[in-house]
Amino acid sequence: MAAPKTNLPVDSARIADVIDGLARLTEPGRPYTRRAFTALFPAGRDFLLDKFQAAGLETRIDAAGNLTARRPGKKPGLGTIMLGSHSDTVPDGGRYDGIAGVAVALEVARALADQGIELDHDLEVVDFLAEEVSIFGVSCIGSRGMAGVLPEDWLTRQSGGLTLEQGIRDAGGDPARIQAEARRDIAAFLELHIEQGPVLETEKRDIGVVTAIAGITRIEIIVEGRADHAGTTPMGSRADALAAAARLVTGIEALAKSLSDGPSHFTATVGEFSIEPNAANVVPSRARLLIDARAEDRTAMDLFAGSVDLLVEQLARETGTAIEAPRRISDNMPTPGDPLLLDVLDAACETVGASHRRMASGAGHDTAWMARVTRSAMIFVPCLGGRSHAPEEFAETDDIALGAAVLLNAVIQLDEKLQKVIQEDV
Repeated sequence: MAAPKTNLPVDSARIADVIDGLARLTEPGRPYTRRAFTALFPAGRDFLLDKFQAAGLETRIDAAGNLTARRPGKKPGLGTIMLGSHSDTVPDGGRYDGIAGVAVALEVARALADQGIELDHDLEVVDFLAEEVSIFGVSCIGSRGMAGVLPEDWLTRQSGGLTLEQGIRDAGGDPARIQAEARRDIAAFLELHIEQGPVLETEKRDIGVVTAIAGITRIEIIVEGRADHAGTTPMGSRADALAAAARLVTGIEALAKSLSDGPSHFTATVGEFSIEPNAANVVPSRARLLIDARAEDRTAMDLFAGSVDLLVEQLARETGTAIEAPRRISDNMPTPGDPLLLDVLDAACETVGASHRRMASGAGHDTAWMARVTRSAMIFVPCLGGRSHAPEEFAETDDIALGAAVLLNAVIQLDEKLQKVIQEDV
């Protein structure tokens, strides 16, 4: 972790107060659990609402259920610089994922007020609704809604008799107005997040400037073999679906490792696996596996998918099984960070004395959806052991405060640079 930086233009105690306050709002015996659309989530929202209003910010909940807090700029109509993340958690998750980004966004607004700095642009702090996979099985609900790309059929999804449409209403939103309120006034969006990986800690870097959010492709493969008696069928006479699927898994791992040695981020995981009939004395007749592949560079993803197709054909021939052509269940493109914002963030790191490196994000974030409607970028701060989505998730307050100082400096730079870009475009 970074050595503490002195004389930062932000208040680390205020940041810690927000993080600790939300951490106390957790389901009994389940640190740290405060999922969107569950009974405890509104308590977290009320906590943030009090903090936002105490900071003198104008608060509202938009049609998609996002909590926003606004600090007006000197030039109405110029546009909004938005900062933020999310306050919901995964079950039994961490206390920093998303939450650190909301706390830092609030601190930037407070620090500007402390220093008497008035921006030309409006500044908004946002707590997006349901960034994590929700009880409805979908994620990034608030940021998709703000961008105007929330699928309408999602609103009918149900969980325990509750529809997502009603869940958004319960959060203070208005599903009927999501499309009408899609934002087109945001000049730039920035998000701070814990890295959720070990790179910054291992390299002893303060900040990761995120070049891209990896695209995520999920590929389903079905292997059809033949059920036979496990004790009487000779080994050479079998069409064992599990044996063929196991070779697929190791082949997929080898492909992913070879691509991960390249210049861009790449991972692939067989995260779901099932067999039939799943009986000790029966040769498996069917296997299903689901690949989660993530790539910063679309070329790498296309190469991986093509190689998996060839591997499937090869193993079908060699094992006597029937393997269906791999089917893409979902396929999202990578989201690059905006070049102007990346340069500003690099410069901000230099200004505040933060060691930094450029890196990709293997996880999805609200930033990817905000990039649909505005210039967007992220920074990472280190987390202990790279752990996340676990109670042991931890980040030093000094590291988070240094990230806040970087964002504060970036916002001040952007307030001027964005106007110059508009003038040049005109």
